[in-house]
This record gives sequence, C-alpha cells and structure tokens, in this order.
Amino acid sequence: MINLLTIDVEDWFHTPLLEPYIDPSQWDQLELRVTPNVMKMLEILESYNTKATFFVLGWAAERYPELVQEIAAQGHEIASHGYRHELIYKLTPSTFKDYVHRSKALLEDLTGEPVLGYRAPCFSIVTKTLWALEILKDAGFSYDSSIFPVRHDTYGIPGYPRFPYRHANGLIEIPPSTVKLAGFNVPFAGGCYLRLFPYWITRKGVQRMNRAGYPAVVYIHPWELDAASPRIRQADWLTRLRRYVNLDKGETILKNFLGDFHCLPIKQYLANARL
Repeated sequence: MINLLTIDVEDWFHTPLLEPYIDPSQWDQLELRVTPNVMKMLEILESYNTKATFFVLGWAAERYPELVQEIAAQGHEIASHGYRHELIYKLTPSTFKDYVHRSKALLEDLTGEPVLGYRAPCFSIVTKTLWALEILKDAGFSYDSSIFPVRHDTYGIPGYPRFPYRHANGLIEIPPSTVKLAGFNVPFAGGCYLRLFPYWITRKGVQRMNRAGYPAVVYIHPWELDAASPRIRQADWLTRLRRYVNLDKGETILKNFLGDFHCLPIKQYLANARL
C-alpha cells in the first residue's frame, strides 16, 4: 500500500503558537535553521529511496531559492504552503488571494514546473474560511491538503471526510490522516502527534488506513528533526508541549516510518487515483 509523506517547509519560529513571544517583524533577525534541517531530511529520504511532497512557504523560498531547487532536483514534489505563515481566518480574501498567487508564481519560477498542491498554515481552512477553496481553484491548484477532519482549538472541521475526496468545484482534498475511535476522529500521523504518541500507535494507525484501502497522509516539519531548535522559555506549558516535546526523537520517528512504509508524492498518487 502506498502512503503519502508531506513536509511543511517553514522555520522554527513560523508557528502562530510563538506569535505572543515573537513578532513576525522580527523573523529576519532570528537564527534561520530551515536549510540544514531540510538538507538532513533530504539525506534521510535518499537513504530510504523515498520521494515526498514538500509544501514550501513562500517566505522561505524567497530567502533560500537554491533550497527549493535542490528539493525539486532530487525528485520531490514542490507544493505551496502559502506566502507567509498566517492563519487564513486572520486574512481578508483579497490578502489570501495575493499570498496564494505570489507563492505559486515564485515556486513555479524556481522549479520550472506547475505547482499543483496547497496546504494552509496550521490547516486553517475551517468552516468560516471555506471561501478559500474557490480562490485556490481559480489560481490553478489541483488539490488542497488543509482541511483536518478533527475538533481542535485552532483548526479542523470534524464532520468532513477522513479520506481523499473531491469538492464541488473539482478541487481534490487530501486530508491529514485520522482514525475513528469512540465516534471521534483522532489524529495520529503528523506534527506533535508523531512526537507525543509512541511510534507503535502511528504504525497501527497507518496499517488501519491501509487495510481500509486508503493511503495514510503523514506530515512533519523540518524543525521537528532539530533537537537544538531555539526555545522560548516564557512560552506557556501547552505551547511548550506542542512545540518542543521529543524533538530529539524526530529523526528516529521519521526513519522508523520510512523503514516500515512505502511513500509517494501526492501528485504521483493522484495520477493513478480515482476520485
């Protein structure tokens, strides 16, 4: 069974969790660690003969164009993570449209290839921002991976499908994976869930998805392999839990997953999928 490994290319300070402590106007003055972290990921992927989808933040692509080109040169899919790492429900539709077009054009100029996929920062296509799907379709995207079918304090639409599907406007949705437990969709295959849960839970969840006939959609960030990632000591306990716990285990978790499962980029999966 084929699974889908996705990587959100952003730096350690881009998460909105840290906005109370780091103003976005300070980003260029902070230590930039995305390049060595992505290069580490590329080496690991090469050693496991695996290709992935990299959702690249436009902000990072502007500063490290050669990194985007290196990812593409190694045969991975380049997709868009928007221009700035801002929650869509804090943007106007016109600003969102501008960010979408800027990021897509930038990535396509760097790679010479069409960018087919989009993922919103922090999965922030929620019920009140479903208008974003029409903007994505009009911009020329083929698929989105922003709607997390879970209940969460900052993202999610709990009643939406758990498996890949097509929106009414033709845009394909690739939701991050969940398992159904006691009537609830429970995430297990990305970000802090990968780091907080014992790996056997991830493995069992992926196997359960595969038995149902669907690929698991796994996501990870380059900073999650960076045990030396800078810490914001004054952050509240929940932010510290989500952001810092088990960063020293991120590399091992990724290697375990790649050793257990075969993955393809999303665009390669969609070339043969019937949705």
